[in-house]
Amino acid sequence: MLSPALARRLLDTGLVWSPVAGDRFVVDRPGMEHDLFYLADMTVEVHTFVGGSVIGFNGVAEWALDSVALEETLWLPREDQLRAVLGHDFVGLGLQDEGYAVVALVDGAPRTFVHRDAEEAYGLATLEVLAHRH
Repeated sequence: MLSPALARRLLDTGLVWSPVAGDRFVVDRPGMEHDLFYLADMTVEVHTFVGGSVIGFNGVAEWALDSVALEETLWLPREDQLRAVLGHDFVGLGLQDEGYAVVALVDGAPRTFVHRDAEEAYGLATLEVLAHRH
């Protein structure tokens, strides 16, 4: 799974979240960074109001948290979502001794990003591609 630290770097580089059911996130507040949430119809869903969007925790009795502003959350994109962001810059995924190897085009040249976790490898590749797209 993508780490919150890398998710923060992706956000800072310009990755935008358009929440959909199945997305996972953490609440970006002290003490809550290790509590993983999933958007799911009826229990945790996005509500859009004039002043902005909030994530509502509907009927989740064990939480003393009714809602949180979308800006207070940190999206942890999945492998398929990161691959979609890479788009035509994605070349391939393979295995090396050190872990998963994602090959992506950075400024038109193939670069390899290796990590023991596939989503982290995708995240590292996405970070570099996004940094060079601007």
